[in-house]
Amino acid sequence: MLLVGLTGGLATGKSFVGQELQKLGCHFIQADELGHQALLRGGEAYEAAVAEFGKDVLAEGGQIDRRKLGALVFAHPERLQRLNAIVHPAVRRREREIAADIAAREPDAIVVVEAAILVETGSYGRFDKLIVVVCGREQQIERAMKRSGLCRAEVEGRLDRQLPDEEKMKFADFVIDTSQSKAHTAEQVRSVYEVLRSVSR
Repeated sequence: MLLVGLTGGLATGKSFVGQELQKLGCHFIQADELGHQALLRGGEAYEAAVAEFGKDVLAEGGQIDRRKLGALVFAHPERLQRLNAIVHPAVRRREREIAADIAAREPDAIVVVEAAILVETGSYGRFDKLIVVVCGREQQIERAMKRSGLCRAEVEGRLDRQLPDEEKMKFADFVIDTSQSKAHTAEQVRSVYEVLRSVSR
């Protein structure tokens, strides 16, 4: 099995790249989705998150309101670090379980794991190959505002706290630029897939 990390800054198009790789035959795991599951009521990280951040982050019905939680942590690096320390172990455990299950069924599988801060946390070292997705800063801002409903200042604040693309690219085996059309991105993805497929075999 070939384990591939897929990362990049906010709203660079990581999920689109992952979905294109999935269409080509890769298995696609989104760490963000696993994190959401871990924070659901009854999830592995739920109790610890509520204990750490208080009941103010809860919506009606007792689920964690991720918007409230985000507002609480994203402006405070030390709080974000505490949240990551609660959520990331649960996410990594689940990733390993899913990847092991795939490997048992399909030894030459390509498993792609999308996660935002693989380089920042040093987690990129767990992967056989690393794909970094990039685009222009203005595109990131526009995409993030459109997708999340955040205002420009909130998006810029998040971007300013992320490692610049130039730094992430130093660790990349492949760089995919999503600043042009989706068709152009898909072509790059196919080229990367061909290399991954040859390596995995």
